[in-house]
Amino acid sequence: MIRIIAVHTAMALVEPLTLLFKEHLPEVKLNHIADDSLIQEVIAHNAVTPAVRRRLLSYYTAAADAGADVVFNTCSSVGRVAEMGDLTAAVPVFRIDGPMAEKAVREGTKIGVIATLPTTLTPTVQLLEAKAAAAGRTIGVVEGLAEGAFAAGMSGDKETHNRLIEEAARKIADRVDTLVLAQGSMAAMEEKLAAMTGKRVLSSPLLGVLGLKAYLKERGLI
Repeated sequence: MIRIIAVHTAMALVEPLTLLFKEHLPEVKLNHIADDSLIQEVIAHNAVTPAVRRRLLSYYTAAADAGADVVFNTCSSVGRVAEMGDLTAAVPVFRIDGPMAEKAVREGTKIGVIATLPTTLTPTVQLLEAKAAAAGRTIGVVEGLAEGAFAAGMSGDKETHNRLIEEAARKIADRVDTLVLAQGSMAAMEEKLAAMTGKRVLSSPLLGVLGLKAYLKERGLI
């Protein structure tokens, strides 16, 4: 059986991804490595520190040692480290947000990025620009930071978390044709934001799992 090990910098996606894998990739064995000290350090320093980079790369190696065929990196804030790991680890490292970015630049030209952390906003913009360049597409990106939403969510104030994301989306919706939710933990708001703004809204968990499925099929692993 093919084994996928998901590497998380927070706990929010462990359960949702487990359910998505059961539905869309029941033929693979899914395990998780989760270390929420990673995102805490990224937030504290407003950057991916060398220590975070070292720990993540060690987790990719540990996943390979544990028998993973592919590592599934679930945090957009550390996407550049995942790309580094894909070059250096013994097995491929697949970014959860890659398929979302590819779909966004394929279907849209004016893309709004909604994030609850600046450390996720910038890497997502960079990913979109890289995917557009690779596809020979020209895009414009509008940033929408829902400041305070992450802290509200961490404190259990879901109402404030959602309200701040909605406000950020409203501010930029009339300037874009597509909204991208930078963090997988925002996926639950996809339908509501689409109805509210009338725009295409994309999030990473489902698209990431479906993209991983296509990736495994292309390589004859499933």
